[in-house]
Amino acid sequence: MLQTREHATDQATRTVRDVVPGVHMITHGYTNCYVVEAEDGVTLVDAAFPATWSLVRRCLADLDRSAADIKGLVITHGHFDHVGFASCLQRCYGVQVWAPKADAPILRHPYRYRPARPRLVYPLVHPRSLPVLGSMVGAGALRVPGLTPDHLVEGRTVLDLPGRPELIPAPGHTDGELVVHLPDHGAVLTGDALVTLDIYTGRRGPRAVARAATNDPRAAIDSLSAIAALDVSDVLPGHGEPWTQGTRSAVDLARAAGVA
Repeated sequence: MLQTREHATDQATRTVRDVVPGVHMITHGYTNCYVVEAEDGVTLVDAAFPATWSLVRRCLADLDRSAADIKGLVITHGHFDHVGFASCLQRCYGVQVWAPKADAPILRHPYRYRPARPRLVYPLVHPRSLPVLGSMVGAGALRVPGLTPDHLVEGRTVLDLPGRPELIPAPGHTDGELVVHLPDHGAVLTGDALVTLDIYTGRRGPRAVARAATNDPRAAIDSLSAIAALDVSDVLPGHGEPWTQGTRSAVDLARAAGVA
């Protein structure tokens, strides 16, 4: 049976059941994706790497679910470490994908984006990032195919999917970055709009992602207001540990940390 805490021995790859009730977290290469469970099926949020699908499928089996129960996949933004198995779900299982319209070009080509600062300098200045980045490469970060989503989303939108996810724009990290509000669960899945592990610096705690992967740092900080306004207790990020002390405290700390 899937454990209520860690299903693996380290934080790079693990599954945590009921990280909040009815929401299950799969971590692969320090990158999180989520299974949102409801009576009418499941919604997936983000897709990490191609090989992450085997971990998600195992999680579903432990929940007495299967790929047939997946009613949709929501992508928070188009970077390579969030779209990994999305095209496989489309082709092999007919699962429809929702993603931000402004990220359509990156979704098709998930390595073609221009950050605010060159990525290559970061491991030299921030050696704590090396084990994290190495784990991502081992998880398949260099072999991610692009995709064309079935649905491109603009503005604030509630989807008719299990969990009734509300998609809220939070641009900055990418032009289309969005967060996924789950009001029935008292949680928000923040993608890379707010993380508790910056993979490019190795720093932990609530923060925006470094300029190495962020398109517009000022917009990224401004978008934190949309997360704070939700005023829910649980923040489930795309990288790092869940934050259970509320959106407002997470945002205060992220603003104080700035953008590296």
